[in-house]
Amino acid sequence: MLMPKRVKRRRVHRGRMKGVATKGNTITYGSYGLVSTECGWITSNQIEAARIAMTRSIRRGGQVYIKIFPHKPVTKKPAEVRMGSGKGAPEFWVAVVKPGRVMFEIGGVSESAAREAMRLAMHKLPVKCKFIAKSETAKGGEA
Repeated sequence: MLMPKRVKRRRVHRGRMKGVATKGNTITYGSYGLVSTECGWITSNQIEAARIAMTRSIRRGGQVYIKIFPHKPVTKKPAEVRMGSGKGAPEFWVAVVKPGRVMFEIGGVSESAAREAMRLAMHKLPVKCKFIAKSETAKGGEA
């Protein structure tokens, strides 16, 4: 699973997700991408499941790039514990995703193969997504 090697603060606030992605909203490495259309938290397990689905689909052809990383720890307290006595221990790590964020990229495969691989990955993720090609992001960035 993806998680930071070291962190300065183990417990962070939940924060709020508003607005659209200003960074990571263009395709940089591959030819095709998977873009989020809504806000959400994506856990390291979900990122890994999507990666496995894509790599199995393209079968040793092409390259998969993961452009999100779970930096944010989510804490939980044990079951049936009384209120108070501090914040819980970090349970899992999430990547905060906003609309327009390119989460995964694929290069070196045909569009139909990339579209099928991204479709399988979409089913593993908790946010709505759409498939885009590199030429589409250039048009979207100018307007």
